[in-house]
Amino acid sequence: MSKKIITFGEIMLRLSPPGFIRFNQTRSFEAIYGGAEANVAIALSNFGVPVDFVTRLPENDLGNACLNFVRQFGVGTNNIVRGGDRLGIYFLETGAMQRSSKVIYDRSNSAIAAIQPGMINWESVFADAQWFHWTGITPAISEGAAAVCLEAVKKAKEIGLTVSCDLNYRSKLWKWGKKPEVVMSELVKYVDIAIGNEEDADKVFGIKAPGVDAMTGKVESKRYRLVAEKLMEKFSNLQNVAITLRGSISASHNSWSGVLFDGKILRTGPIHQVTHIVDRVGGGDAFAAGLIYGFLNFGDDPQKILNFAVAASCLKHTIKGDFNLVTVAEVEKLAGGIVSGRVVR
Repeated sequence: MSKKIITFGEIMLRLSPPGFIRFNQTRSFEAIYGGAEANVAIALSNFGVPVDFVTRLPENDLGNACLNFVRQFGVGTNNIVRGGDRLGIYFLETGAMQRSSKVIYDRSNSAIAAIQPGMINWESVFADAQWFHWTGITPAISEGAAAVCLEAVKKAKEIGLTVSCDLNYRSKLWKWGKKPEVVMSELVKYVDIAIGNEEDADKVFGIKAPGVDAMTGKVESKRYRLVAEKLMEKFSNLQNVAITLRGSISASHNSWSGVLFDGKILRTGPIHQVTHIVDRVGGGDAFAAGLIYGFLNFGDDPQKILNFAVAASCLKHTIKGDFNLVTVAEVEKLAGGIVSGRVVR
């Protein structure tokens, strides 16, 4: 059996008005669970990769329900610690056409926000692992979560694991005192593969691609070479930088692609026009999972790695919920250029 992938972060209860109705219209909410690192874990599990998700959940019925929800996708949960007062919640109103989607967080004082160093035995967690993935959302939650994340990346590198990080800037979360650049600069020193969207490096480190505007769909891939180069100059430990490129034409229509830079060559993925988005939440996480799968299976073919990640994340836009519930075969079909969507009989 292959060694495991480990992901660490918060999973929340997601509450959404049915369909495309607004918060002020709804009389009911659809309830599922989601969170960046759990999304990556479940996508990898669907690809047949052994994976454990690590978090902290409250010892109550909602915590138990969340745990069972994750287990059904084949993700290992034995290293989830229990404690704290509550499960975090986020509310999602799904946008359409020119009306944007909206997210409201209700995650203050969640179980993982109250986590402290020493609560997770990282030596044990990483005993049969080969890869550790985290995102910039986790250290944004609280000072304690940032400290535990630092514990994890230090131990992962000490043991010799590959470490990947999705920068994932969330302005509504960085409220506990230190600036994102200060905290993330210390953490990214232990990272091998950095992942971000078209704005993350700018929001976290002030590194901006020249002449691009994601809000008008102008996200030319070649302009992100500078971003990748500057990240690698700042963090000499980085071996690869991957950036997703989302051009927002409307809430229902995005262009989607990505780039991968190894310090020498900037590789560009195919551009997909996602014209009828079902659910865009988790698109970046699907890309991260596709990238990890690609490095594990196509390590000698960087273009194939990127194309698989772009295809996987493109397909996520067709799946309701946070999780990318697609198979390797479905991703490879799209990555191979079959885009018709014809019925499979």
